[in-house]
Amino acid sequence: MKERITRGDRHVHLGVVLAALVALIALVAPSLQAAPAVAALQSSDAVRVWNLHAVNALINASGAPIPGAGQTPPVSELHLAMVQGAVYDAVNAIDGGHQPYLAGLPPASPSASSEAAVATAAHHVLVGLGIGLVPALSQVVRDRLDVLYADALAGIPDGPAKTDGIAAGAAAAAAMLAARATDGRYVPFSLTVGDAAGEWRPTPPSFVNDPFAWVARVEPFLLQSASQFRTKGPHALTSGAYTKEYNEVKKLGGPDTPDSPRTEEQTAVARFYVVNPVELFNRTFRVIAEDRGLTLVEQARLFAMVNLAGADGLINCWNDKAFWSFWRPITAIHEGDNDGNPKTAGDSGWTPFLATPPYPDHPSGYNCLTSSMMHTAGAFFGEDKMVFSVVRIVPNVPNVTRVYHRFTDVIDDTIDARVYQGIHFRAADVQAAGIGKDVAHWLDKQFFQPAS
Repeated sequence: MKERITRGDRHVHLGVVLAALVALIALVAPSLQAAPAVAALQSSDAVRVWNLHAVNALINASGAPIPGAGQTPPVSELHLAMVQGAVYDAVNAIDGGHQPYLAGLPPASPSASSEAAVATAAHHVLVGLGIGLVPALSQVVRDRLDVLYADALAGIPDGPAKTDGIAAGAAAAAAMLAARATDGRYVPFSLTVGDAAGEWRPTPPSFVNDPFAWVARVEPFLLQSASQFRTKGPHALTSGAYTKEYNEVKKLGGPDTPDSPRTEEQTAVARFYVVNPVELFNRTFRVIAEDRGLTLVEQARLFAMVNLAGADGLINCWNDKAFWSFWRPITAIHEGDNDGNPKTAGDSGWTPFLATPPYPDHPSGYNCLTSSMMHTAGAFFGEDKMVFSVVRIVPNVPNVTRVYHRFTDVIDDTIDARVYQGIHFRAADVQAAGIGKDVAHWLDKQFFQPAS
């Protein structure tokens, strides 16, 4: 169930507030006599703070008030997964409550500072990515991370706990950077361009072949292969299912004009999900983690789980895109009279609501990521039901908030959004959500298990 759109910087449902108060009471009551270190661990925001620093460094444009590398969603999510995986391993080396992500890390002292471990792991992975990335993590960004790291350590009392925490974070970061050193990132790979009916080719306005197509061949973080969850693929061009989806996107995916046949709600959904989903959903989970009163240990596990799942959802997705290499709606509609299907009338002047990205239609990257993250969040919390808000932030435009009652309700919206934006056939969205669900289930069964 989804409520009507409301506007504002942040809308928190009363149920979320009450749940947070109940969780806070449950945490505080038994810990009144606890040692200060335990209380600090429960209230620490270090994981959320460094998640924000990492998102800013990887995603923000170089000219933004807080400059970043301006990486695309697939590229930034791979690197964010590295950061959050290392943060998790550093914290878990101290806590020891769950299986590590990377095997072989030595346990840390139980008295080590988790805050120092988090800051060190995140900082060292980010600066360890180097300046040779495309887009680059510039020296300006690296200098800012150094300052943030120094400030974080300055707030932690000197002593063995701080020293041990730094060591745990450094070890986790070094292990992650070593594990991903030859994982296939930035190894040249180009998508196949075709000219027959159904085959993908670069689209207006840029007519570019995806410069980051190499994501399709990156070694997964969790899966056994980049093609582990192969989709069934697009519908045959002459099928009734394709005809239905063709006419749906042709009708509902056109420009954002007053005479569009979309309903007000359909246009609202299309406008909402135009922002970078990696930033959007990490920010959403930071709010959820705070509202639910998650401990530092729990936050480290949550952000590792959702971002590692998101990264593998995108890797599997790009591999599937390269495999099927199916044309985008704008190409299909322009060529509708030449596809062998008499029920798909062509329109050479048709344009979509949103500019078409420079890679094949099937499956949808936005939905692979959304579904991976949302199903993984459901696994973390043990249920799909949760009242939470997702807030769209666009410069010079009022913020818009959508309130959800289930994690999977978000997936329903992003499936519809990509159709209403005119950039995907519905099968690409639905099957992408299937990839995300499969990745999340694989993670839930194979990783982050309680320590025996």
